[in-house]
Amino acid sequence: MAEATAEQLAATTINDDGIVPKAEFSDRVPINSIISRADGGSGLAGKKARVGGWVKTGRKADKDAFAFLELNDGSCPGNLQVIVEAGLVAGELSQVVPTGTCVVLDGELKLPPEGAKQKVELRAEKVVHVGPVDPAKYPLPKMRLTLEFLRDFVHLRSRTNTISAVARIRNALAYATHTFFNKHGFLYVHTPIITTSDCEGAGEMFQVTTLLSEAERLEKELIHNPPPTEAEVEAARVVVKEKGEIVSQLKSAKASKKEIGAAVDELKKSKDTLSKLEERSKLKPGIPKKDDGNVDYAKDFFARQAFLTVSGQLQVESYACALSSVYTFGPTFRAENSHTSRHLAEFWMVEPELAFAELKDDMNCAEAYVKFLCQWLLDNCLEDMKFMADKFDKGCIDRLKMVASTPFVRVSYTEAVEILEEAVKNGKKFDNEVKWGIDLASEHERYLTEVKFQKPVIVYNYPKDIKAFYMRLNDDSKTVAAMDVLVPKVGELIGGSQREERYDVIVQRIKEMGLPLEPYEWYLDLRRYGTVKHSGFGLGFERMILFATGLENIRDVIPFPRYPGRADL
Repeated sequence: MAEATAEQLAATTINDDGIVPKAEFSDRVPINSIISRADGGSGLAGKKARVGGWVKTGRKADKDAFAFLELNDGSCPGNLQVIVEAGLVAGELSQVVPTGTCVVLDGELKLPPEGAKQKVELRAEKVVHVGPVDPAKYPLPKMRLTLEFLRDFVHLRSRTNTISAVARIRNALAYATHTFFNKHGFLYVHTPIITTSDCEGAGEMFQVTTLLSEAERLEKELIHNPPPTEAEVEAARVVVKEKGEIVSQLKSAKASKKEIGAAVDELKKSKDTLSKLEERSKLKPGIPKKDDGNVDYAKDFFARQAFLTVSGQLQVESYACALSSVYTFGPTFRAENSHTSRHLAEFWMVEPELAFAELKDDMNCAEAYVKFLCQWLLDNCLEDMKFMADKFDKGCIDRLKMVASTPFVRVSYTEAVEILEEAVKNGKKFDNEVKWGIDLASEHERYLTEVKFQKPVIVYNYPKDIKAFYMRLNDDSKTVAAMDVLVPKVGELIGGSQREERYDVIVQRIKEMGLPLEPYEWYLDLRRYGTVKHSGFGLGFERMILFATGLENIRDVIPFPRYPGRADL
């Protein structure tokens, strides 16, 4: 966690020589261990400390006799005010003033003048390091910059207040995720990023192949070293025939073993040469094709088609069917050519899987997990949340409090559609038609959670035709035991289901979806051998951060966003 706990801050003491201890693995005192104390750092006045960070704002004062610097090292949202006298800087005082400059300073912590905003400041006694910045070239000047502008500088944008706050919130939510599942006896399983299974059946997957690079390499090689002509191959065949005849003649003449052995060696060499020529003569530029004209993936790196995963769910199920309670948390990928504020090509998913669990258990786990995340931010990341409330979404903290403390409403899909149809009758206009069988649109989800119930909603038992093959078919044969958790601000936050554990039923579902059985044979083995009722869900991690912070665009809550046309760094 970036933000220290009250216990950790209370333990920020001083050495016998009056020096505030440095961080265990770096040569400075973290700024949060000074200013995030209950007393704001005033209890450390008179003590020595080495601090390091980047200048947020700097200004010279008293006819350039000294400078005030607002220093931040990323450990907390707040800055430490530092006073640097001109005589301490080798060269011009203006070296340390520009926004973005990195400085490391030794000094004494002092109480500021009465009425000052800060509780403590550092009076510099030595400038240990300066990482200068040319203000004319630095792309992040001291002014309000739009989040859209910052996306062009993903390597620098973490120096801004907003993106650094998001980074600490993201870190806190990741830590909370592992804490929650560890606390409840789940094992963390690393599922593969490269897969041969399409979990969603949507087909919008990034393909992993070396065929293109191999084709380019071969094309260049054939230019410099062309394949042999048919005449050259035929000439090599003649040589083999001649060498074979020589061996036969020597044997007929009862020549010495030495002579025959030498002739046989010559024959072997000529056969090797012919074999290599025949192999090279078959080389053709381009992607290898089978006789039917389709790509020959047997020649690819994995000897079959492979993709970047859209979900670790199918693979983690195999561990749930042995270790009971497991979860995976990692990057997933979708080759969807979408430019909306809610879509990324690379995003992170939290996917728990519970054996011996039905849909109600799945819903209970999802609700407890979301509440735990919200409470964790309130307990451990409040200063960053206050920043987000001040700058972006005044209601974000109240929203966290509401979700953390309110029982989630649970309604069936059929009931949800009836509520939406009633709203339409009463004059509510939706862009997307409301009728039984549709996949609820974001506007429908947000109406349910923001307008109708004004709290989180779990919708369950969806029509089977709009859900994946692995979701358990209900007794009505029309719906599956699926559930979505809907929250204000973002709509769907979690999608989950009880998995289909009956072998015959899941085989039929795969066929109905038009999917081939062969890639899922291993998945079917989980039903053939010791099948068990099990359930699970997936939480879109970036959506959780959007919900928590109130930011509007998903590209601003992941460090290095990937979307159509952009994959910087």
